[in-house]
Amino acid sequence: MSTLLADTSGLDLSVLRAVNDLAKSSPGWLDTTVSLIGEYGILLGLAALCAVGWLQARRSPGGPVAVAAVLWAPLAAAVCELANLPISSIVDRPRPFVDHPGLDVLISGKAGTLSFVSDHSAMSMAIAIGLYLANRRLGLIAGVLALMQGFCRMFMGVHYPTDVIGGYALAAAVVLLLAPIAMAVLVPLCHSLARTKFGPLLVAATPQTTGGRRRGAEQGRRRRGTARPDEPAQDSDLAA
Repeated sequence: MSTLLADTSGLDLSVLRAVNDLAKSSPGWLDTTVSLIGEYGILLGLAALCAVGWLQARRSPGGPVAVAAVLWAPLAAAVCELANLPISSIVDRPRPFVDHPGLDVLISGKAGTLSFVSDHSAMSMAIAIGLYLANRRLGLIAGVLALMQGFCRMFMGVHYPTDVIGGYALAAAVVLLLAPIAMAVLVPLCHSLARTKFGPLLVAATPQTTGGRRRGAEQGRRRRGTARPDEPAQDSDLAA
């Protein structure tokens, strides 16, 4: 039974060979470095960008809303990973090195897995687009990392170019189409959590806020007829 994207010759294979040939002519240490970056490093870098986005969002005027927008980026990556499960099964495309043994494969353990779409590319681009919607500067940095991810997967010999492009397309569809639904759920949730003990995770305390809380507590103590230990006792007007 023929499967979708079964023809792995032509331009798809030519681009893959051109990129993978760079690995054949590179020193071993560079191949190892690119493999680590392409398998783990870029995803860790994107996670760090999400953390930076969260720290900046909780300090913004609309803290809960901004945090909800940043939170959608990693959640969208998880949705892409789940959506890829039925897609990869339907397409049923083997890894490039299965049909083309001449490729230089830089990582083991991929022989029994499917190639389309590239889940690393999909998750990376999902985080990039999600972050761009919340923070353009971080989103652009994440976008560069996502493009590097696609290159690394081809350099490593584990994905065709169309696997990478398919991952990017899946990410764009998930992030943009589901964003209204996600924000409709995440914004009220973050507003609710901001009023609980988890509030500091969504809204950073400011000097004005801290001072206002202290003044409120001070006024409350005075209304109850108590004073701080380090304050001198106030003369009562009734003592005259």
